[in-house]
Amino acid sequence: MPFIGPDEAARLLDHGVLVERLRDAFLAPPIAPSRLAVPLDDGDSTMLVMPVARPGGLAGVKLVTVHPALSDRPEGAVRALCMAIEAATGAPLAIIDGNSVTHRRTAATSVLAARALARADADSILVVGAGHVAQALCECYSALMAPRRLLVWARRPDAAAALTRRLAGQGIAAAPVADLRAAVREADIVSVATLARQPLILGADVRPGTHVDLVGGFTPAMREADDDLIGKAVLVADGIGALDTAGDLAGPIERGVVDRRNIRLLAEVLADPRRGRRDAEDITLFKSVGHALEDLAAMELIVEGMLPARRG
Repeated sequence: MPFIGPDEAARLLDHGVLVERLRDAFLAPPIAPSRLAVPLDDGDSTMLVMPVARPGGLAGVKLVTVHPALSDRPEGAVRALCMAIEAATGAPLAIIDGNSVTHRRTAATSVLAARALARADADSILVVGAGHVAQALCECYSALMAPRRLLVWARRPDAAAALTRRLAGQGIAAAPVADLRAAVREADIVSVATLARQPLILGADVRPGTHVDLVGGFTPAMREADDDLIGKAVLVADGIGALDTAGDLAGPIERGVVDRRNIRLLAEVLADPRRGRRDAEDITLFKSVGHALEDLAAMELIVEGMLPARRG
């Protein structure tokens, strides 16, 4: 069984093609049971198991481990593997580097949501975070939305500077910023990819018309935005599970800040854009925790791209 490493996986996951495949997947979703979360040794770390299947097509599973205490290591806090399986026979087709799948499908989902929810004239993007997902966000936004200005903020200024240097090596112009709140006030799109447990993005700093993309927090203890922002934004989630597992939604729902019935799903907005942004003054907020349908869309592209080459 072939192993598809990170470089080959990234090559096979073209940003634009992946965004369109994700759109199709959200509108015609596969079978994707709720993911299983298993606490690991230190109590702060988690193992996630995400199965998914499209009958008559491809099935797969992704195994992810998240160790926040290891964020400063070169390999990062998150590690993952995917297995692609032929649904009709159960035959395993490939083991795939799951980090590449996660990084690129997460970024592509954010861009898909931004295209649906951000103002048409949005051209100033702030990415909060400096890890692998933040880099993928910068790459995907740059490739598909061509921002006039791309800014990066991180808790450690040297990490933000290092990310902008890596991006420059790819021909992507980005600038590090030191003042997060000032940068938020000026951005049209704010995309946050952290493991924060205290809000970084404050409603007081988000101007009307801004689109906010929250990527990092996937447990009830994690927060990237405060209740003020959650309470006044048009809220869209990647899946129903986010309403119960993501601290940015579950906490405000429990406290009565927002009614869960008023939170849209991305699939609903893609099917009917009127369920998203209503006017240029709306603050829109997309909360993603990751959905197995996103992994399957990426695995399908990889399998389609790899099989002809290997048969030849």
